[in-house]
Amino acid sequence: MELAGKKVVITGGAGFIGHNLALGLKRLGAHVDVVDSLQVNNLNAFSRNVNNLPQRELYLSLIHERLDLLRAAQIPLHILDLRDYHMTARLLDELRPDVIVHLSAVAHANMANKDPYSTFDHSLRTLENVLDYARDSKPHLIFFSSSMVYGNFTNGMVSEDSACEPLGIYGALKFAGEKMVIAYNQVFDLPFTIVRPSALYGERCVSRRVGQVFIENALSGLSVTMDGDGSDRLDFTYIDDVVHGVSRIIQSDKSVNQIFNLTFGQGRSIHEMVDILRSHFPEIEVRHKDRDRLMPHRGTLDVGKAQRLIGYEPSFPLEKGFVRYIEWYKRIWRNGSTEEHGSRTSSLVGSA
Repeated sequence: MELAGKKVVITGGAGFIGHNLALGLKRLGAHVDVVDSLQVNNLNAFSRNVNNLPQRELYLSLIHERLDLLRAAQIPLHILDLRDYHMTARLLDELRPDVIVHLSAVAHANMANKDPYSTFDHSLRTLENVLDYARDSKPHLIFFSSSMVYGNFTNGMVSEDSACEPLGIYGALKFAGEKMVIAYNQVFDLPFTIVRPSALYGERCVSRRVGQVFIENALSGLSVTMDGDGSDRLDFTYIDDVVHGVSRIIQSDKSVNQIFNLTFGQGRSIHEMVDILRSHFPEIEVRHKDRDRLMPHRGTLDVGKAQRLIGYEPSFPLEKGFVRYIEWYKRIWRNGSTEEHGSRTSSLVGSA
């Protein structure tokens, strides 16, 4: 399949993964529309300063930059709460996508465990509304799941055939979403691909992922805190590798009705990430706290299936991707973030 001219709708597309994906697919020639309520970990939440969010002004500037980049790329943003069944069906019926990438969800495990009702509402309910539209028109549905569905990794490595035993609300809901997508394929012959990413990081993230918090603390002259002794291994994945993987999924008919790990494919310890951080901030102080009991022991996700079937080739090891991320953060921090990215309210494109 060619990407040029293909109509792609990204739900939750104004988020960290979504806006990067929208920009990447547009550069490859796809016609991209973004649908987002801007409520979950996005503009509306930070504007209201829910729960006294840390680094609020910085994160608002990064979210505004996302919106500016979408506007500059002429990617329409449709502001819509996907929990509204009728409005969702009406908009998707107007857009008639060839591909739907479903990202609309609560994307943080700790938040999910603290507020399971909201997580269910913004994750499974939005998915069900998209699935119900798609059962008749049958676009290729790409569902973003998570490495958290595996629970504790067996022998430090998992493949797509490994048993899934998720811990906590977040992993359980992601696994439930996978089962719903597969069920719609069984009943309605809906073509799908399930993506399992891991430990994503990169520019314009406001989700307070581990690498992001480490860099911000280092820039602020604060210590960094590791869960446990720092030996836990994660398959850290730079955002550009995931964008590449999704583009390969859309371009290859071999991706249909498959599940793929889309990660770098190498587990790295938290200590290794901190060592890279120390090379840029030699004076950083490292502290430790008790490990979260609901965080599974993880490691490497085998990406061999994606390499064989769709030509997926991740190219950002931690030494390359995390260093790029650190340099980007230094640059915006030096410029006071708002000088480079603007603190103004962006004009929103194509609201619905």
